Amino acid sequence: MSTLTATDPTTDLAEFRRDTRAWLEANCPAEMRQPMTSEDDVCWGGRNGKFSSPAQRQWLQAMASRGWTVPTWPQAYGGGGLSGEEAKILAQELRALRCRSPLSSFGIWMLGPALLRFGTEAQKLEHLPKIARGEIRWCQGYSEPNAGSDLASLATRAEDRGDHFIVNGQKIWTSYANHADWIFCLVRTDAAKKHTGISFVLFDMASPGVSTKPIQLISGKSPFCETFFDDVRVEKRNLVGQQGGGWDVAKHLLAHEREMIGSIGDREAAKPLGQQAASALGLDATGRLDDAMLRAQIAEFECDESAFRLALERAGDMGRARQGHPAVSSMLKYYGAELNKRRWELMMAMGGTDALEWESDRSRHGDVARTWLRTKANSIEGGTSEVQLNIIAKRILELPNV
Repeated sequence: MSTLTATDPTTDLAEFRRDTRAWLEANCPAEMRQPMTSEDDVCWGGRNGKFSSPAQRQWLQAMASRGWTVPTWPQAYGGGGLSGEEAKILAQELRALRCRSPLSSFGIWMLGPALLRFGTEAQKLEHLPKIARGEIRWCQGYSEPNAGSDLASLATRAEDRGDHFIVNGQKIWTSYANHADWIFCLVRTDAAKKHTGISFVLFDMASPGVSTKPIQLISGKSPFCETFFDDVRVEKRNLVGQQGGGWDVAKHLLAHEREMIGSIGDREAAKPLGQQAASALGLDATGRLDDAMLRAQIAEFECDESAFRLALERAGDMGRARQGHPAVSSMLKYYGAELNKRRWELMMAMGGTDALEWESDRSRHGDVARTWLRTKANSIEGGTSEVQLNIIAKRILELPNV
């Protein structure tokens, strides 16, 4: 339920904005208003999560106490109970103060919306408050070695044993599986049916029979894992939706995943590229970046980034008004991924040969080069760019099949 009670919504929203700004100024530590410098600055939470500083812990606890890690979720599930307009104001004020996100979470971005729509009341009460407080870190068990773009071909099977399933199989590209506490997972409960033979289950990664193996990437880092299931017991109470109805849950979750990946195209919390370039390359006598070609490329990028930020905001407004097209998430995912790749191409150009450093302390162990390489996966993960373009062509542009 919204916190608004006044009869004049405009006046009430203005008061909410003032109160929100005052609370953020009083409760967001100065350290949490500085741009992130590495992945260590990201707060993922979880049973074994470690805070990079006392300020990071303080910021998460403060925001979670208000339900503002998930501002529009109902208060009964750990959320803030804000209206769409209030949540938009909160996001604007967080951006204005350059506050870091208090919590990064696949539970917030993907599982939470699926549970809110398909979960039982018991599942919501068990899992959503822990997600909101950052107590449990989740990973996603979707892709398999032979089921990537054609996800419905998945083979991980769940044998029905009455009050529980026995799960056997393998997942791949499971982001941060080696750090996760729980997994939301697609399994096959009926081998004779393709889409309607899939179910959506949740289980603890500490369950007997679960193991992970990191996948080494070209960047030298490993956010992805292979995940193996050998006779893993999953209680029936952890089945989300109907048995055989997992594909509907999966599609709903994928839309949120694509929006999440697309949002990497908006990095306003980071230092603007123009400022970074000025620091790295210097300014000419007129106070402009001393590289005309790069200056033009950065200007073009920052215009596109601003336009994309407005597109994200508009898509959010339409979604809250239930007017959004279900395929918009594919559009946001595609463009956001391409925008993020452009950002890091420019970062490499700004750094020149220094950006090629791989292991020095000066380069933070090659952070720019490694991140630039990592962005190449943006157009693959969450559905390849080719798949997204096909969806856009068919469902938004309504082009004929050829």
